[in-house]
Amino acid sequence: MASRYYDISRPLSAEMAVWPGDTPFECRATGRRARGDSVNLSTLIMSAHTGSHADAPYHFTDDGPTIDAVELSVYWGPAQVVTVRKANGPLLPVDFAACDLGLAPRLLVHSTASEADPRIFPGQFVYPSPALADFLGARGIQLYGADAPSMDAADSQALPGHNAMRRNGIMILEGLDLSAVPDGVYELVALPLRINGGDGSPVRAVLRTFE
Repeated sequence: MASRYYDISRPLSAEMAVWPGDTPFECRATGRRARGDSVNLSTLIMSAHTGSHADAPYHFTDDGPTIDAVELSVYWGPAQVVTVRKANGPLLPVDFAACDLGLAPRLLVHSTASEADPRIFPGQFVYPSPALADFLGARGIQLYGADAPSMDAADSQALPGHNAMRRNGIMILEGLDLSAVPDGVYELVALPLRINGGDGSPVRAVLRTFE
């Protein structure tokens, strides 16, 4: 049976919501064949944390590696998609009590954020608690992917979820779209751009079923 592919990236457009105060996405035409230019050409204006993206540890810790220095193997390999019932607040180990989290070293968490209107920044969403980060780290999880926009509450300044992920050696993906993906184990590819000194990068995140 042929593999099935799921594009779990958010489409980039001027209508999409971004983190309050961050740079809105813009795709500006700088060349168009229809007006006599030799090629169609565009300039992109956006935050490094637009849509589906990877956080570098440098995003929230000055001594953390930048996005060009992260280990790429973390973003390519088996990943488990798990749906949670909670719609808001910190996720705890008990929220995954019915799941075997030993099936893959990458965990992608499907919440109500996948089905939310992408034109409106969500005021409420789920995020991993430090207790969950410790729980996952003890089980060998290397990457945590969220359909929500952050590892912490929107008003958090201390960023305990982000820092707990780093303490446990878990890399971060945010802003995924898991709305069409059944729970299960897949091959994930979500490579960040090689941005020198970057604090993050958009990714084209794709899941493939195993044959």
